[in-house]
Amino acid sequence: MTITRLLVNIFRSRTRSLLTMAGIAVGVFSVVLISTVGAVGTSEVSKTLVTMGVDTLLIQSAKNSVSVTLTDNDVSAVRNIDGVSDVMPLMASVTEAKMINRRLDCYVWGVDKSADKLISLEAKHGRLINNSDTAARSNVCVIDEQFALASYGRSNVVGKTLSMFLGGKYHNFEIIGVAQSGLSSLQGMLTNIMPGFMYIPISTMQGLCGRTTYDKIAVKLIDMNSDTAIVNRVTDELNRRNGFTDGYVCNNLLSQKGQLDDILNIVTTALSLVAGISLVVSGISVMTTMMMSVGERTREIGIKKAIGAKSSDICLEFLTESVILTLLGSAAGIAFGLLASFVGCLIAAVPFALNVGSLAVSAVASAAIGAVFGAYPAAKAAKLKPAEALRAN
Repeated sequence: MTITRLLVNIFRSRTRSLLTMAGIAVGVFSVVLISTVGAVGTSEVSKTLVTMGVDTLLIQSAKNSVSVTLTDNDVSAVRNIDGVSDVMPLMASVTEAKMINRRLDCYVWGVDKSADKLISLEAKHGRLINNSDTAARSNVCVIDEQFALASYGRSNVVGKTLSMFLGGKYHNFEIIGVAQSGLSSLQGMLTNIMPGFMYIPISTMQGLCGRTTYDKIAVKLIDMNSDTAIVNRVTDELNRRNGFTDGYVCNNLLSQKGQLDDILNIVTTALSLVAGISLVVSGISVMTTMMMSVGERTREIGIKKAIGAKSSDICLEFLTESVILTLLGSAAGIAFGLLASFVGCLIAAVPFALNVGSLAVSAVASAAIGAVFGAYPAAKAAKLKPAEALRAN
């Protein structure tokens, strides 16, 4: 039995076959769309977290005690530990900034020249914080692109000034750079939730807040996969130097990112399985179509058996037709699902991510549904006796 002949048999009733394929296509379309959106979302969240410095170790006080602090000496000690690539002290505060008479919530970071390495900061306009800014305790700042757009409606606002509330009063800062930090896509969707990010020299932030210590120390390792031993060395060294037993904690944010990725994957899989229920429902229409096909081709079956066709041949023919019918519907669903996902990514301005696994699972599941729900009609056709089949109208 050739493929052409099988297709002719499938489309004897074109409308019925197309409706059956449409049911399969809708189910596969839902699975592909959900899995692709999940893959794109997971990829974007992962990139955003890495941009924010999630691929680093973060050292901080293990207790809310003024006696447990982080100082310049601690930064130097961590920098000298084998396996450490780069170190940056951090200060952070949620505050308010005023630009052209607009008040905007912002999250201000006190950073030094290593910011571009540890939190993947990239200047889209102007420049980033450098050693001269830190040494001079300059009132300069780098703002993220989303903050600039919210204030001026454009991204290049280098040279403008803003007022930032720190240390109990407002201070004027010159904008020396606009950072494309990789947060734009996420902040664009969460404009009313996520505040704008600002970066100022950490020495400036210390002076305005009246402090000489740091909130945290960000650590980049040469090999982030071998962090356990280094984490122990870092905390042991800091505890030893400052006379504590468990005064500091070193968090591996990369492992927490992995846990978040796992959660997102589980959610995507669960939603895909829910969408896959429609595939099972469409299997009923496959069975109905094949049962009607058996009824319409009873005499044909009788003639084939009369000239020597075996029951297994008849069964295989109808089973193959059922599988091909579902695969055709599956192909249409995959095509439309990928097209819709691609267009959605273009509109949202995010990179398209293809979940090859979900496509393969969808195709295999469709073929399995065709085989399972086509088995009974195929068996019924195979059991027809030649004499009875030939007497059928």
